[in-house]
Amino acid sequence: MVKTDKPVAGKTPAVMEWGSDVAAEMLRRAGIKYVALNPGASYRGFHDSLVNYLGNENPAMLLCLHEDHVVSIAHGYAKVTDSPMGAVLHSNVGLMHGSMGIFNAYCDRMPMLVVGATGPVDGHKRRPWIDWIHTAKDQGALIRDFIKWDDEPRSPEGIVEAFWRGAQLTRSEPQAPVYICLDAGLQESRLAGELSIPGAARYQPAPPPRAGEQTMEKLADVMLNAKNPLLLFGRGSRQQEAWNRRVELAELLGASVMTSIRDRAIFPTEHPLMAVPPVYWLNANAKKLAGAADAILSLDWVDLRGFLRQVQDDVDSMAATIAHASLDNQLHRGWSMDYFGLPPVDLPVQASPDAVVEQLLAVVKKRLGGKRKWDGRSRNTAPQAEYSANSATEIAPRDIEVSLQRLRGDHAISLAHATYGWAGDAYHFHEPLDFLGSDGGAGLAAGPGLTVGIALALKDSGRLVVSVMGDGDFLQGATALWTAARYELPALIIVSNNRSNFNDEMHQETVARTRKRPVENRWIGQRIDDPAPDLAAIARAQGIQAEGPISNVPDLERAILRGLEAVKRGEPYFIDAHVATGYSIAPLTRGN
Repeated sequence: MVKTDKPVAGKTPAVMEWGSDVAAEMLRRAGIKYVALNPGASYRGFHDSLVNYLGNENPAMLLCLHEDHVVSIAHGYAKVTDSPMGAVLHSNVGLMHGSMGIFNAYCDRMPMLVVGATGPVDGHKRRPWIDWIHTAKDQGALIRDFIKWDDEPRSPEGIVEAFWRGAQLTRSEPQAPVYICLDAGLQESRLAGELSIPGAARYQPAPPPRAGEQTMEKLADVMLNAKNPLLLFGRGSRQQEAWNRRVELAELLGASVMTSIRDRAIFPTEHPLMAVPPVYWLNANAKKLAGAADAILSLDWVDLRGFLRQVQDDVDSMAATIAHASLDNQLHRGWSMDYFGLPPVDLPVQASPDAVVEQLLAVVKKRLGGKRKWDGRSRNTAPQAEYSANSATEIAPRDIEVSLQRLRGDHAISLAHATYGWAGDAYHFHEPLDFLGSDGGAGLAAGPGLTVGIALALKDSGRLVVSVMGDGDFLQGATALWTAARYELPALIIVSNNRSNFNDEMHQETVARTRKRPVENRWIGQRIDDPAPDLAAIARAQGIQAEGPISNVPDLERAILRGLEAVKRGEPYFIDAHVATGYSIAPLTRGN
């Protein structure tokens, strides 16, 4: 069980008495188990209702030290469950603090019910100064361009409808956060009479949209007639049944498979049809594989045009027949470019990718009569999990991945996070919860909070949460670990510490080369050294066990084993691993 704070027993109201009681009641009725929050006076009424009306149970509070962690924890929870958690943000200032985390979750297409507050909207009820600067007109406008929907209800009845609508929308595909802003005055207004709240049954999300039969027959024609079909598995559910259907479809079609390290585990990486390891940027083998395909089925692949551009610059002249199954364009608007480049698609399929796999599988099975096109030969090119040549005296970034693969044994490990440039060729995924993806919007400070949210969702599941992040990501989000310590959420956090904002060093080198200027200066304004922050001390200050810096692989292996034992005992653990500068997979930079 998750450790929670138990309120002193009091007179639990038999009926709702205050406006904020209605909001708290609606969270419970919407099935929200937890809310992460950083306190603020704008929602003091709502806070009281969570504690003294609901008893801090269903939902239970998780106190955080920064609003960015509030949202990142809810984001991580959704990555495991495909269900929303509550994230409570104080007035305009808390919303501004938490906005980057909301953007991350939006780009990651994760559900979340964000509850905010403002006001009192009635100026006569505001305290001098503080209530005025923490009141905003149309507060949702701050984040409206990167959420699915928002509302600011003006009555108890409006609160009921807002929460039913918000819960329905955030759970509907394509998923994304929603925001409900509560007027402080309405929260602290006594209800005029009994309020009738309708049941949840009539406010559930609709089933994910499916493709038409004619479209599926065309798609089956394309994939069955292809000599070199390629399946691009992008976003998808955590359900084992959906995972199994993807495997069966690939085997029936005899299709090569590619996945992305930016997204959650979606296909077994040691399967013979997994032709290249999960990709971040395409290497030579991946480009060759994609270039040879005569039919490509993208199943909600993120940035399909960007993928194709890495194969050949003139994507419109690609010979392959391209099908793309996705609902993502329902969220596309003008402010954020997370819709990416417009891909050339011969057969667009406006349907849930998981539904398309299920439908296509049925058609293909019928057409093939129980046979499969795959000849059984392996196309998997993943190398052996070998350490770098100098592993006795230093740690290369990929050595962390190799260590985890070698030491995992029979443990059911959930990799909560991986560093930018993660190789993806040594640590393998066998189940849907083996890897939980990236931060979505590439916003730093997310790694620690995501890890805590994932640990919350997997508490008492028998799975061990392990997370690998960069030092810059950790330093910006370190205090999220206090919440893990406070609520006894076990996770092993390994920082791949190169003592630099190294990605930006690479950008500065690219610019210097283009301008024929000294590349030796790339480190200036980038290195996190002299003095080097004591990351283990920072982690210990949050209340968790920590060790490091560690600078060679034998010591790293021993530290990881100690960390896994701590996680098995239900404790969080931290390792600072000093790595050599460089990337396992070289990133793309503009101009190279």
